[in-house]
Amino acid sequence: MASASVASASAEMPGHSEKSMSSPPPVRSARFGTWIDTVFAVLARSAAAITLLLLFGILLSLAISAWPAIEKYGLGFLVNSTWDPVTEEYGGLVMIYGTLVSSAIALIIAVPVSFGIALFLTEMSPAWLRRPLGTAIELLAAVPSIVYGMWGLLVFAPILTQYVQTPLQSLLTGVPFLGALVSGPPVGIGLLSAGIILAIMVIPFIASVMRDVFEVTPVLLKESAYALGSTTWEVVSKVVLPYTKAGVVGGIMLGLGRALGETMAVTFVIGNFNQLDSVSLFAAANSITSALANEFAEASAGLHQAALFYLGLILFFITFVVLALSKFMLARMRRSEGART
Repeated sequence: MASASVASASAEMPGHSEKSMSSPPPVRSARFGTWIDTVFAVLARSAAAITLLLLFGILLSLAISAWPAIEKYGLGFLVNSTWDPVTEEYGGLVMIYGTLVSSAIALIIAVPVSFGIALFLTEMSPAWLRRPLGTAIELLAAVPSIVYGMWGLLVFAPILTQYVQTPLQSLLTGVPFLGALVSGPPVGIGLLSAGIILAIMVIPFIASVMRDVFEVTPVLLKESAYALGSTTWEVVSKVVLPYTKAGVVGGIMLGLGRALGETMAVTFVIGNFNQLDSVSLFAAANSITSALANEFAEASAGLHQAALFYLGLILFFITFVVLALSKFMLARMRRSEGART
């Protein structure tokens, strides 16, 4: 009787049956979410398209501005070492050589040091030292490049002359090939000095990326390797590096791009000498960026400016080739992994 009365009372209550039923889906909210997704997709595609358009626009503007030099010299510009604004004879070999050699020296020094820093911070450093040391290394990246250049010219160059260049010349003079690499007056400026300064500048970038990707490696994998009796080097070489090789290569390429595009620090210490008299690392040289910084403001309209734009186009091409080679190397690593499995 009580249940029947409750049922009849509930039936008499207006709107009770409608409330007990499930409410219809929020049509307005669904439509708003779809509209937001559409707008987000359009903005994302627009950002990607703008980036590609900017890249293409920079390349096109460089090519148009450099066209008089391209038309006159062609690819011979790459192998001509003469740079004489008086006679309007221009060749980019000296600048290209200086850019590539100084960047190579920087990587030869910076990659092992950065690897050691990242390995120490992730595997060997005590907990109380890890954060302060990592922060101190990252702060090196915040130092302006002109400060590195002034320090390199006024402080580092005399130290390099007295404690590195002079002893190396005394040790290697007369040795085939190695003696030629250290020939010339030890004045503290040149390709070696520029390469060392660039190495100091790119170490924070490479070390930070390596440290971050090393920390991504699952702890379970490393602990399993240690449990099987592996040493720290075996864990790093057989577990950490295979797991993080893409990030390691990316960090190295980031450092190489920084070295290739550095201007002010290189301008201070490379010597800005537009002749290629020897293969000595102690000899003064020039780079593409330092040539642009030194001459562009005073270059007369015409072939001189076109030659400088041609140098900028070559630097653009060099960075593109470096990026393409890194992608190709990573692709080969992935294919070789698949073949082994």
